[in-house]
Amino acid sequence: MGKMLSFRLILFVLIVLLDTYVFFVLRSVTQHFSSVMRNALLITHCALSLVTILLLFSVEHIHGTIRYYIFSILMGVIIAKVIMVIFFLLDDSRRAVAWSAKKIRHTQGDELIISRSAFLSWLGLTLGTVFFGSILLGITNRYNYRIIRQRIKFPNLPPSFQGLRIVHISDIHCGSFNNTGAVARGIEMIMQQKPDLILFTGDLVNDRAIELKNYKQIFAKLKARLGVYSILGNHDYGDYHQWDSPREKQKNLEDLKNIQKEMGWRLLMNEHVVFERNGENIALIGIENWSAKARFPKYGRLSQAYAGTEQMPFKILMSHDPSHWDAQVNTQYKDIDLTLSGHTHGMQFGVEIGRLRWSPVQYVYNQWGGKYTKGNQVLYVNRGFGFLGYMGRVGIKPEITVIELER
Repeated sequence: MGKMLSFRLILFVLIVLLDTYVFFVLRSVTQHFSSVMRNALLITHCALSLVTILLLFSVEHIHGTIRYYIFSILMGVIIAKVIMVIFFLLDDSRRAVAWSAKKIRHTQGDELIISRSAFLSWLGLTLGTVFFGSILLGITNRYNYRIIRQRIKFPNLPPSFQGLRIVHISDIHCGSFNNTGAVARGIEMIMQQKPDLILFTGDLVNDRAIELKNYKQIFAKLKARLGVYSILGNHDYGDYHQWDSPREKQKNLEDLKNIQKEMGWRLLMNEHVVFERNGENIALIGIENWSAKARFPKYGRLSQAYAGTEQMPFKILMSHDPSHWDAQVNTQYKDIDLTLSGHTHGMQFGVEIGRLRWSPVQYVYNQWGGKYTKGNQVLYVNRGFGFLGYMGRVGIKPEITVIELER
């Protein structure tokens, strides 16, 4: 509770500082407006600032999905104002340099006032407003599932598995959902792909197994000829929730495992399964969460899961966090052909237009969305079926991946 209060106080100070700065800039660049329009803009700005502060200190008393909406809007407002302030600071830095140069050569009667750049100021205000608008618009995209098709060729794929169709999904985050009908449509889209195999790479819930209460029957509709297999992501362990006791936390994890079993999913806990066709085999390896990033856990035991697959001609690994690929998979296990991961969500914010691909998450994860290749090994990072924190997606839509294996 103390940490949350400190966090809110920090945000409060940040909001006050940002809003004060924006107020003075807005007052400066609107000095040529009519007094009515200028006062209306300034009063509106102050009113929105007050509402933001009130929401900041009341959000903890609000429960359900409304809380997530408020959090999303608060973060959108703060980031939008940070964008504005960046441009204002650039302008003020320009003015400071110009003022200093003029001060040095100042003579009697010279005017030392350096006017603010209307262009930079309005550019900052415009970009901040556009960003906030995109955050609001992105809320409408959170159930706008897109199907991404990948045909991936491997020279060592056994002929009997030519054309194997895998549907890869990840990061469902049930606790963020508030529309069973929309989620059900996503499941229908998956089943329309007629998958041979469905693989889920972790983060079924935000924290608690109870989040699946209204969605268990929906996800139980996922069926494939070779089965539905899953692993655990960092959120599935309940590490980010305040439990009354370690026993309660452990029970939550056991409940989550049991629910997956009831849904007909096979949860792989540092183990592997072998598929056979016409006397030929491939192995599916599934490990618990393993991350190269310090703040995420290393519960996974790839050596344990890998044992017994050494002679398999083709191997698929499910590992939630893509940082595992560079840290261990393609350095110590070069015969793992295809690795499937999730975790990043593409940060639910970015641009993907043709070859133009950008998201802030790329500064944290080298592999954050889509297909990556090193030598004969391939990693595919799913951008996530659900959402977390921000109740939307800007430029990075929720993903259903259809992978066809070819020789």
